Amino acid sequence: MQQNGGMVMTVTFCGHSKLNKPDGFSKWLDVILPSLIEGGATTFYLGGYGAFDGLAAAAVRRQKETYPHIELILVLPYLDREIDASRYDGTIYPPLEKVPRRYAIVRRNEWMVRESDVVISGVLHSWGGAARTLEFAQRKNKVVLQYPAQAGGT
Repeated sequence: MQQNGGMVMTVTFCGHSKLNKPDGFSKWLDVILPSLIEGGATTFYLGGYGAFDGLAAAAVRRQKETYPHIELILVLPYLDREIDASRYDGTIYPPLEKVPRRYAIVRRNEWMVRESDVVISGVLHSWGGAARTLEFAQRKNKVVLQYPAQAGGT
């Protein structure tokens, strides 16, 4: 572990709620997460919705067996919704009190990007909320690790 004098990083994930080939994505995460953790990643933010977030959370949980110091944090878009956070190390509610409900997830995603050093992307097409979050991360000049697209583009 490179805690002594090394950089401490926060990582967030951005991807679609539905995934066509989840196995490849899981294997890819199992390869890249250890090197991020060895490089100082300690906190992992997730939104907790859909297939992509489920796979990402499971991948971080697998890494906790080797790196018990890392934290998996569920970032909440709403305070008035029942959510099972038992499989996370904690929850955070960003400053969204004044955000209209229909924009809460978009603003939550933007907060996650702003607060992170690295964005792990499973965005495979150019429409929808995940694609907008990825564009936001690129505009903010975040380090983006993009899941390899199939040959022929996304």
